[in-house]
Amino acid sequence: MTVFDKELDTTGLNCPMPVMKTKKMLQTLGAGEVLHLLATDPGTRSDIPALVGKTGDQILETTEEGGKIHFYIKKAS
Repeated sequence: MTVFDKELDTTGLNCPMPVMKTKKMLQTLGAGEVLHLLATDPGTRSDIPALVGKTGDQILETTEEGGKIHFYIKKAS
């Protein structure tokens, strides 16, 4: 399991809320910190990588378990 600094639970929320909340949370992270994002909206499978591509941050790992999608996003330096 990936070690993380902050966690954001967006389970039960639909587009665009998971992306908006993730973008806001990423702005609070320091360089090199990792955000663990939990989501249930199937759209996040493509929306979160698209967001990270724009912000320059990095997805370290993506997994799915128990109907939840887990993203581990590392803040760019």
